[in-house]
Amino acid sequence: MTTGRRLGILAATAAFFLTQPGLGGAETIVRKSISYFQIGGTTAEDLDRELARRGPSTQATGSRHPGATQIKFGGELSYVRSGGRCRVGEIKVTLNTRIILPSWKNRKRAKGDLALIWDALSGDIKRHEERHAEISRQYAKKLESALKALRPQKNCETMQAKVADATAKVIETHDKAQMDFDRVEAVNFENRMIRILEYRAKRNTPKN
Repeated sequence: MTTGRRLGILAATAAFFLTQPGLGGAETIVRKSISYFQIGGTTAEDLDRELARRGPSTQATGSRHPGATQIKFGGELSYVRSGGRCRVGEIKVTLNTRIILPSWKNRKRAKGDLALIWDALSGDIKRHEERHAEISRQYAKKLESALKALRPQKNCETMQAKVADATAKVIETHDKAQMDFDRVEAVNFENRMIRILEYRAKRNTPKN
């Protein structure tokens, strides 16, 4: 099979909303879901074609991928005025990730090399997308920490601008980390698949 690029990040956005003044405190809420798109076919070439035709597409380029992760950062925070200054009060960072994976409807009838190839490929796609979700979880915590570390400002308008700037910087580094991971995975894809196939073949070989 020739399936190449492993990632489609369909959304990576952040939005924060002003709430009523409150006490200090912070939390990060992470939600993850998994959905599947179905493919058919009875040969390796069929599977390649089905993944290219039915896989999730990115909004930016319209290109399709064998798997994808939708990422959405959000949350709420409050501003507290005290002593002539304005500081961040309560912080709630939210992260929603939706992993989209392929499901081959003919898998139960597949035998031999094709079953081995599919199991290796689908397992690698799932591992890859789970890692993207994990990277996002790490940056959700980094965003919480960055907002907690903001120093009080002379007014809440300035404080709000600091919040927007800190959020933008964390999201930018998050996006770079995701793209760096994708580049490394793409370079190593062929060697990784060979190792996986060799391992699965050995495991399935009957012992004398």
